[in-house]
Formats: sequence, C-alpha cells, structure tokens
Amino acid sequence: MLKRFQDWRIVFMGTPDFAVASLKALVEAGANIVGVVTAPDKPAGRGMQLQQSDVKKFALEQNLSILQPVTLKSPEFIEQLKELKADIQVVVAFRMLPEIVWNMPPLGTINVHGSLLPKFRGAAPIHWAVIRGEKITGVTTFQLKHVIDTGDILLQKSIPIPPNATTGDLYAELKMVGADLLIETLDQLAKGNLQPTPQESVGDVAYHAPKIFTETCIIHWNDTSENIHNLIRGLAPHPSAFTTFQDKKLKIHKAGYRKEAHNKPTGSVQSDGKAMLEFATNDGWIIVEELQLEGKKKMDTATFLRGYAHLIENK
Repeated sequence: MLKRFQDWRIVFMGTPDFAVASLKALVEAGANIVGVVTAPDKPAGRGMQLQQSDVKKFALEQNLSILQPVTLKSPEFIEQLKELKADIQVVVAFRMLPEIVWNMPPLGTINVHGSLLPKFRGAAPIHWAVIRGEKITGVTTFQLKHVIDTGDILLQKSIPIPPNATTGDLYAELKMVGADLLIETLDQLAKGNLQPTPQESVGDVAYHAPKIFTETCIIHWNDTSENIHNLIRGLAPHPSAFTTFQDKKLKIHKAGYRKEAHNKPTGSVQSDGKAMLEFATNDGWIIVEELQLEGKKKMDTATFLRGYAHLIENK
C-alpha cells in the first residue's frame, strides 16, 4: 500500500499571507498538522495594538496548536518542538532556521520559495524577479540545509511574468502556485517518487534577492526607461519606488514608459496640466499613472494635477 503524507506529523512554519495559502492547502488536504510556528504578536498601527500574523489568525480559526518563539534557539522552544514529534517540517516565508531546528524531524524540513532556484535566493525573490526584468518566475520546493536557499530541489513550477505585472500581481498568483506545489511535493515524497536535485546541476545563475531597503526604492532618472519601469512595478504595491517633488517624497505606484530621444535633463518633468505627467530618463520618459505625494493619499495622475499642475512646466 502506498504511503500517504496525511499520516505524517507535520509542523508548519510561516508568518505572512503568502504562507497562509500553503497552510490552508494542507488543512484542506487532510494533513496532520501538529503545530504551527509563527512570529510573535507585534504592536502596529496608530494605537500600537498587538497584531497577530496572518498565519496565526488562520491557525486560530482552525484550532491548531501555535508556537511563537522570540528566538528559535531558545531551550524552551527547542523542547516544545521536540515534544511535537514531527515527521517533517514545512517552511513558507519564515525566518532563517538554525540547524537544530531544521534538522530535527527524521524526514527533514522542506521550504516553499517564490522563485526558480537557484535564481533569486533571499528574502525578496518576487520583487527582484520583476526589478530585474525577468520574463519567467515560479516556485521551488527544496530541502533545507546550512546555507540559506541552497538545498536540493524537489519540484518547480514556472509562470510567465507579463510586461506590466507588478510584484503584487505575482504575489497573489505565486502563493497559490506554491500551495499546490507543496501538496504535490508531499504526495510524491510519501510515495517515494522524488529524487532531490542539487541546485548546482540546474545551471541557472544564482542571482540574490536581498531584503528591500529604502535605498533600493530611490528612482535614478539617469537609468533607462525600461529599468525604471521595472523598478516601479517591482516595488508595487509596497514599499513603492519614489523620487522627490517640491522637496517632498513622491511615490510612483503605477507607470508606463516610452523610449524617445530628447534633450531634457534626466528627472525633469513635463505635463499637459490635465492628465499627463512624465519624467525624463536617459532614453525616454516614464509616464506616471498613479502616485502619492508625501502626506497625501494615493491618486491617479489627473487627480494629482488638479492640485499641482501649476508647479509643473507645461509641455
């Protein structure tokens, strides 16, 4: 009789909404989830009220056992984890695990990662795939080992990146692709049908996808129109690419671009005063569609120009 992954004791680790899709898929597949590990509650918002992670909210709805360690190396947490007697652990969008944690279950720990490894190892794989202008991305399931995102590949699923897709668009799609791939991975592992593949044998360049910092979000207008367009959509909806306008931060949430020779200084602005707002690049123009001036709400270009057209040079 073939083995079923539903007979395994599974510990799930994750924090954001991206991970919820995989946890939900496990629940719906009848997995025996003996514990959920997620981030501690954190104060947020105007009142600095304690906020639960998306994974915790879902786990509570499903009456799952929850652990929220401050540090993953604490003796108390390690002992709690041992008591769960997991056969395997599943990690989706969580912190880097110490070896004592990822090496604990007899079947090891598998990770669901939002890129086609070895491309875009790191904390922000979806953002960087878009920023770099990739045409294809996907999800990888792999076995955890010492160096982050370098373990042997189990399964991969690719999807195209449309020319105007944002990180938000891909995030919504990839979390569902990842959930489906996780179930397929566990099913094939249980049946003994998977042969792990070392990442070194895949042949792709191991681009890194580090955490997004404020410096990453600054628009450099002397770059190409295409590169700036990719930066804008790669940082949408959050944290958003930005420039300076009237000594205030101006976030650009959505834009198109046009390649065109011109003699304007890069970063200069032109507008018809009604619905068109463009910034000069080194080979054309960024055509702004949605933006947000510091201290204001997000708005479309026409709405913005009703209040600020008088400050912009007319085309």
